[in-house]
Parts: sequence; C-alpha cells; structure tokens
Amino acid sequence: MTYNFKSAVKSSASEFAVNKVLRNTYLLLSMTLIFSALIAFAAMVNNVAPPNLIITLVGMFGLSYLTSTFKNSSKGILCVFAFTGFMGYVLGPILNMYLSSYTNGSELVMTALGATGFIFLTLSSYVLTTRKNFSYMGGFLFAAIMVAFIIGIGAAIFQMPMLNLVISGAFALISSGLILFHTSEIVHGGERNYIMATISIYMALFNLFLSLLRIFAAFTGQRD
Repeated sequence: MTYNFKSAVKSSASEFAVNKVLRNTYLLLSMTLIFSALIAFAAMVNNVAPPNLIITLVGMFGLSYLTSTFKNSSKGILCVFAFTGFMGYVLGPILNMYLSSYTNGSELVMTALGATGFIFLTLSSYVLTTRKNFSYMGGFLFAAIMVAFIIGIGAAIFQMPMLNLVISGAFALISSGLILFHTSEIVHGGERNYIMATISIYMALFNLFLSLLRIFAAFTGQRD
C-alpha cells in the first residue's frame, strides 16, 4: 500500500512537471512567434536588405549559444526574444522577395503559413494525445539534417533547381520530425527547460515554413 502511494505521488509530480513545461513552452512560443512576425513585418515595410550569410550564421548560432548559456535564468527569456527577433529580421527580406517575384506572392506566403500552422497543430496534438515516444528519432534526424545541408550547399553551388526542390521537401519532413521529437521530449521528461524547448520548436517551425514556401513557389509562375 505504501509503495502504491509513493508511486502515485511520484507520478503526479512528474505529470505536474510535464504540464508546467508544456504550458510555459507554448506560452513563450506564442509570444516569440508574434514578436518575430512583428520584426519581419517591420523589415518588410522598411525594405531592409537581407543580411549576408556570415551575419546570418553568426547571429543565429551566437544568439542560440547565448540562450543556451542563460537558459536557467531570467536572462534566457530576453535571449529567446533576441534570437527570434533576429530570425524575424532575416525572414522579412525573404518574404519581400517572394512577394515581389511571384504573381501571387501574398497567396503563396499565406498558404505556406497556414500549412505550417496546420502541420504543427496536428503533430503536436498527436503526441499530446497518444503520448507516443519519438525519442528514438533523435539520431536519425541529426544525420538527416547534416546530409540535407551538405547536399543543399552542392545544389546551390552547381545551380540545380530540381535538387533544391528535393532538399526543400527533405527539410519539410525533417522539420515535421523535429516537432514530433521535441514535443515528445517534453512529454516524456527528456526536456525540462522550457526556454530550450521554445527555441527548438521555433526553429522547426521556421524551417518548415521556409521549406513549404520554396516548394509552393516552385509550382507558381514568376513575374515577368
């Protein structure tokens, strides 16, 4: 009887911790997505020039490292907003390019945005409802990212549009897998830091959106 009581208490405490991380993660994710969208909109309105590759990589990895460093303090929240704000700044010029280069650019962006939201809600709901453990996907997803990234560089260097389309499809699948993986990590106790969970899911959504945007654009006519 004592053993059952202790088990019940331990189970309740674990469930409470999971729910707390989920609640904080989705709350912070919602706020950072809105903040990132506002920064992207401001960059679009002001027609900001896209940052070069070096600035993008230094900003992305530098702010990501800074967030990881302060993940256990209140400074970590500021770092999350700095990171997602920077990614919004990067996104703004990209969206302007699609809006100006394609005949139905606005519909293209909204379709990709809607598809991203639908995929995220569907996959997250599936994990939260079934409680299925996707932690086994971690190694595979890491390897897939590395392979797709290297092939993507080759496709860009040798200007191979069809291969770029395949890479975009691969990154869309990888990003979807990352949503399953990171949500599962929270549910099953593998991730107890909502700041890092927010960053991970945000980047999965960011890459999923851009991948879908490239895929839809490949089947859309460009302006003359």
